[in-house]
Amino acid sequence: MRRKSSQNKPGRRGRADQNKHQRFEKNHNSKQQKSHTNSKSAKTTAPPKKKGILPGESIRLNRYLANSGVCSRREADKFISSGCVTVNGKIASELGTKVTLYDEVKFNGETLNPQRKVYLLLNKPKGFVTTTDDPQERKTVMDLVNKACTERIYPVGRLDKETSGVLFFTNDGDLSKKLTHPSHQKKKIYHVFLDKPLVKNHLLEIAHGIELEDGFISADSINYSNEDDKREVGIEIHSGRNRIVRRIFSHFGYEVKKLDRVYFAGLTKKNLPRGRWRFLTQTEVNQLKMQ
Repeated sequence: MRRKSSQNKPGRRGRADQNKHQRFEKNHNSKQQKSHTNSKSAKTTAPPKKKGILPGESIRLNRYLANSGVCSRREADKFISSGCVTVNGKIASELGTKVTLYDEVKFNGETLNPQRKVYLLLNKPKGFVTTTDDPQERKTVMDLVNKACTERIYPVGRLDKETSGVLFFTNDGDLSKKLTHPSHQKKKIYHVFLDKPLVKNHLLEIAHGIELEDGFISADSINYSNEDDKREVGIEIHSGRNRIVRRIFSHFGYEVKKLDRVYFAGLTKKNLPRGRWRFLTQTEVNQLKMQ
């Protein structure tokens, strides 16, 4: 009797190992599919599904209205049919009308901007200038987010070149103004590393307020970050004045060796590695707008 060949049939142990390997690959691939990353980060949130509109690209008028935040596409068709929308000064009541970014589209007399709003958070490393364009051709924060989206975004507020931490970007002008205007007093928290231990009396003076060359300033809260090393300080402040944290400690003869912003207007750098970015969740955007 001819014996059946077992060359391609693994034994019980072989089958168990094979099944274990297949389960590992399945779980690994599943995790990869669920991960929302940019090209550098494993902790970024996926961008909104709507793509930006490119110059010269023709799109349906109802999409233009929807991207502008006026309404949904279905609702847009009703507004178009009722004559509420004009294109280049003429009523556009025909469904299926196409427009480009070069056309002037108005809804009830108000000019619309069809670009989707983008909200992005960067954990800024030191060595990058917070500007959209630098005449000295130094590295800017835009170099770190230039592949994030097609829309033109810009940093909200500023961190000096040698300061790291939370930096917010958007193309939402209303929200940007709200977050940076002094009257709104948005909270910022910094982790400060000094060249020598901070004297308790100086800490108390900073808490009560001091007079600098450009006026009075006080910390909303200040304390030692590490009781075993009083060179490390946490300071909460709402002022947006230029280099204000460094100038506060310089007033008492301290040099800030390292400065890291860990909190800005409710946003933190938790789970976001240095130099990486992520899109804000809708919940985070809503919280920013409600402040």
